[in-house]
Amino acid sequence: MLRFLTKSLWRAALLLSLLTVGCESAESACRTRRCLAQMLIDKEYLSQPQNESCLQLIRVPFMEYQTLSVDTKNLRLISRLQASLVWIDEELAWDTSVYPFDEVVLPVSKIWTPELHVTNGIITNMKHSSHDLLLSSNGTVRHTVTINAEIGCEVNMFNYPFAADSCPVAIQAWTAEGCGTELLLGDLKNVGDSHGDWQTEHVFYARIINRNDRSYIMVQLRIKYLNPFITLFLPSILIVLADVISFALPLGGGERNCFKVTLVLSFTMFLIILNNEIPGDGHCSPIIRTHFCICLVFLVFSMLVSMVLTGIATEGSILSLCCTKRSAPKRTANEEEKADEETKADISVVPLDTSEEHTRMLRKVVNFLEDLGAQQLKRERYQKIAKRIDEIFFWLYLIFGSMYFLAMTYVMVHYTCSVNHFDFWY
Repeated sequence: MLRFLTKSLWRAALLLSLLTVGCESAESACRTRRCLAQMLIDKEYLSQPQNESCLQLIRVPFMEYQTLSVDTKNLRLISRLQASLVWIDEELAWDTSVYPFDEVVLPVSKIWTPELHVTNGIITNMKHSSHDLLLSSNGTVRHTVTINAEIGCEVNMFNYPFAADSCPVAIQAWTAEGCGTELLLGDLKNVGDSHGDWQTEHVFYARIINRNDRSYIMVQLRIKYLNPFITLFLPSILIVLADVISFALPLGGGERNCFKVTLVLSFTMFLIILNNEIPGDGHCSPIIRTHFCICLVFLVFSMLVSMVLTGIATEGSILSLCCTKRSAPKRTANEEEKADEETKADISVVPLDTSEEHTRMLRKVVNFLEDLGAQQLKRERYQKIAKRIDEIFFWLYLIFGSMYFLAMTYVMVHYTCSVNHFDFWY
């Protein structure tokens, strides 16, 4: 019995020693980067690093900004940002004497990473640029994120198509009651400064005075005016110019009136077609809408004046033309009564001599020619009056139209409409 117990004890001691040696050899073998990464992953530190101040500093040494497009109809700025993030998590540090590596790669989903958002963004989508991040032996974490944001920015469109304005992109991280994260911004670079009709002239960091937690990127935008100027502003100038030149057409015959009516209808169809191309309304709505209304008023007023002058050249005035049409049946009835009386007189009276008959016929011919000459003189007088009024109106139309276009162009280029871009902060 004693011998059996002795053998059992020796066996147990032998197994224990073998286990100890195996564990030591296993520990000595698991000192690779992957074992280091697995050891850090097993810690499962998914919460924000905590310290005495309850505020984690996140450095952003480099950020790229890119303007993708500007929605002038809904007044939105669509941007893309790529930021390099660096922060320290001391609990993820390791002893380089045990694991002789300065850096290791970890999955993004296995440790805590900060989340950035755009405060004035209607839609903000932050994505990790990679599924992995870089961790240093002292606990320094390096990572890169990409942010796609649709920002509600009431761009000053008053000067469209010569519009230019600045739009803030408020980059922030989560903070509450002195806890959370604080961003320390570094370098900023603008990439792809021209997209569509808009050009990004300059971007820079700025901050609200006395508020360290309110940093933003100020984006200075300017529209490339050539395309909208050719498609919107220039056609209105050419149509009004064609209306001015149409005064060279004669008043009679209706050619001028038909041409002016065609211009009015063409300009109306032009506005209907380009309705979706004109920027939307806002605090500083585009003055080009008012410009189009004024041009339409010019065209319609010119058309009406031309119609009135045509009536004056024909009958002296529109009123006299209406009176002439109304009084024409009465004159016809009177003439019929006189003809009947003359017929009755001819029947009851003895026929006249041949010489008297010729005299009466000559008198009628003379009276007819005199009436025809008087009507011709009256028509020429009406035409001279209409032509004189037409010349006066032409010069007034040309002078006021030129002054208007010069003044409108000056206002579009130089006037500044102020917009509060920081109303999202209160």
